[in-house]
Amino acid sequence: MRKIFISSFILLAAAATVSAQTGPAWPATIPTNGPQYKVDPFWPKRLPNNWSMQQVVDTYVDKDDHIWIINRQSDARPDEVGAATNHGIECCVPGPEIIQFDQAGNVLKSWDGKGTPGWPGRLQTFAVDRNINIYVSGTTPGDTIAKYDSNGKFLSDFGHRGPKIPANQVKQNNQQTDIFPPGIGAFEFDEDAREIYISDGFLNKRILVYDMDTYAFKRGWGGHGIPLSEIDNDPIPDYAFPAPTPPDQKQFAPALHCAHPSNDGFVYVCERGSDSIQVFTKQGKFVNRYWIHPQTQSRGPHCGSIWSTTDPPCGTIYNLALSTDKEQRYIFVADGTNNTVWILNRKTGALVGSFGGNGRYAGNLHWIDSIAVDSHGNIYTGEVEDGKRVQKWIPQNALAKAAAAKPQK
Repeated sequence: MRKIFISSFILLAAAATVSAQTGPAWPATIPTNGPQYKVDPFWPKRLPNNWSMQQVVDTYVDKDDHIWIINRQSDARPDEVGAATNHGIECCVPGPEIIQFDQAGNVLKSWDGKGTPGWPGRLQTFAVDRNINIYVSGTTPGDTIAKYDSNGKFLSDFGHRGPKIPANQVKQNNQQTDIFPPGIGAFEFDEDAREIYISDGFLNKRILVYDMDTYAFKRGWGGHGIPLSEIDNDPIPDYAFPAPTPPDQKQFAPALHCAHPSNDGFVYVCERGSDSIQVFTKQGKFVNRYWIHPQTQSRGPHCGSIWSTTDPPCGTIYNLALSTDKEQRYIFVADGTNNTVWILNRKTGALVGSFGGNGRYAGNLHWIDSIAVDSHGNIYTGEVEDGKRVQKWIPQNALAKAAAAKPQK
């Protein structure tokens, strides 16, 4: 659940607190006395209608604590959808690409958008507003954000579409704000301010803010809060690895995987290309940077893509979620390279716990790519590549239960 409100008093006090911090070094020993979570191995229930579960590229919790996922069909292997062929195979058929679950793991709604206006060529991110409208974006050239009702009826189009040209012909242009040539990788709402935050960082390296109703451009910034006019349009150079941390360069290092506003007026940007979270005010003033397992290589020529058979992935921050207690005391970081959820103190950036670990058993993670939190403090993680599942993690101790809008008994 992502609820946004601003108190100017809290904003000023928190800004003073956060800006005084420089961010602690990554600890040699991972703390074990922080919030603790345990996977529910029976959530969700088996999908109906012989559906297959595919890459869960994004998850979202709505105002009613229902869990939505993108079940990206395009990466299904033939053996996973054999029942859709004429080979007489028992399992399975492609599942719907948008699925809604209740707290018990039952499917409530599901639909595909293929053939409807605005549907992306390759699904990447979605969000659900307070009216339970669904916003979906994609990363194929020509993709943008499209808005649908909860049953999949097309409502409106964000526009700002770039030309449908081969991806290798798309060039950086960080000063252009009217179109998105490479598509839109990640976005989030500030519904009280009626704004959409877009992390335009798969090719470009910037954060852009648009009006949620008119879709008009409002403001934007680059790494460390530099103006759009000061962002160069050149690739970020690699760095000598191994290193204690990636270089703390002025420009953002793609890929930028998220931009999440907090209740007290900050924006947390996932800078996977530098193993870090950059923290800003909502106007784009730089506040702080938190390194996330920075000894992991974040970029370079030997970083594997999602289906690479030769090189592992690089970068540690694929997405993040904030705890739902009023203070939002924790940041939950989805690290898809180390396949771990890191738990940080939001105000200081200090590591306070973790869960997961690479593997395919319940309670392991393999290429975690998305994360969301409900009002009871339950955490939902989605996996891509061949992890292809969503898991529910339940608070186990007092610290974890307190980090919820509605703490569990």
